[in-house]
Amino acid sequence: MQRLKGLTWDHPRGYNALAAAARRPELAESGLAIEWEKQPLEGFESHPIADLCARYDLVVLDHPHVGEALAGDCLQSLGEVFGEETVRAIEADSIGPSLRSYRFAGAHWALPLDAATQVLAARTDLLPAAVPGLWEDVVSLSRQTGRVALSLAGPHAALSFLSIAAAFGEPPAERDPDILVSVETGKRVYDLMSDLASRSPRSVRDKNPIGILGHMAENDDVILCPLVYGYVNYAAPGSGHAITFHNAPRAVAGGRPGSTLGGTGIGISKRCEVTPALKQHLLWLMGREAQVGFIPDHDGQPSRREAWHDGGVNARWGSFYENTADTLEQAYVRPRHDGYIAFQGQASALLRQAFEEGAPAGGALDRLQTLYASHRSAGGER
Repeated sequence: MQRLKGLTWDHPRGYNALAAAARRPELAESGLAIEWEKQPLEGFESHPIADLCARYDLVVLDHPHVGEALAGDCLQSLGEVFGEETVRAIEADSIGPSLRSYRFAGAHWALPLDAATQVLAARTDLLPAAVPGLWEDVVSLSRQTGRVALSLAGPHAALSFLSIAAAFGEPPAERDPDILVSVETGKRVYDLMSDLASRSPRSVRDKNPIGILGHMAENDDVILCPLVYGYVNYAAPGSGHAITFHNAPRAVAGGRPGSTLGGTGIGISKRCEVTPALKQHLLWLMGREAQVGFIPDHDGQPSRREAWHDGGVNARWGSFYENTADTLEQAYVRPRHDGYIAFQGQASALLRQAFEEGAPAGGALDRLQTLYASHRSAGGER
């Protein structure tokens, strides 16, 4: 019996489906046993990936970690494990850039188990009008009610900044990898966020996305969060109010719903012995049976496109998937160079402080670009 250790993140969406899949009789019959352990969401976002790969065979990671992982030489590439033809087939079946986001330096480094991006979350039972589709409508609702929250804790202030820039037509660091965003676009984004932050309810100021959504389900002081990572569990909760999820706001009608890709992938560490049984299990997790049936049935959030458009899945989960699929298809993929993770956390702290102090855009944007440049790798792909 081959016994492997896996590490995922501590939330039903991150753990339940993997743990249930490891209990399937077919796995034991193939001579494989996988024990999944959990770490807090904050550790998932920031813990050094090389350290985790030294201790675990399978590691659930976020795509911005791949540059760091490559620098640490700690993951096996999917092409080497499964072959490039299989990787291309998985990419064709995956929604948006779910698999492509794990490509760095000419190879793919994780299987897209779970797909997510920032979307709009609302208590539609409390909204005074229709769900806002444009950023100007979000601002109007904020000024009218004082009950619109920004997700700013942890890395999320920076992630929201990136998303809004993409909505305004300038996906950060895409035109020039050395420039995060132009002064003109940066000022528009900063001023918008600063205005919304000044009225964002204090009750959720220090909460991560899970905390914000949990608060919205149980309290009435936040009726909308325009950018928060979608968690399908809150669309059909066991208790509290259901939250409805919608495409992220756009700058103009018909424009791009600005959103920064999240989700998770399964990386195979260098210490792992890849057997035919393991390959079969991992490919089963990517296949239709698991993605359309097993994973949604066990609190997971699938990455396969057809699951997001499946009528039965949407009926069970309050149309979460079909309401947000367009945002995921167009989601912005963050830089993935070694050093990006550190930038993301420090940039968020910089933005939170600037919003709290009411600092003007110019100085804050200069500091943001200087910080980005200091973490930018000397060379290589993004």
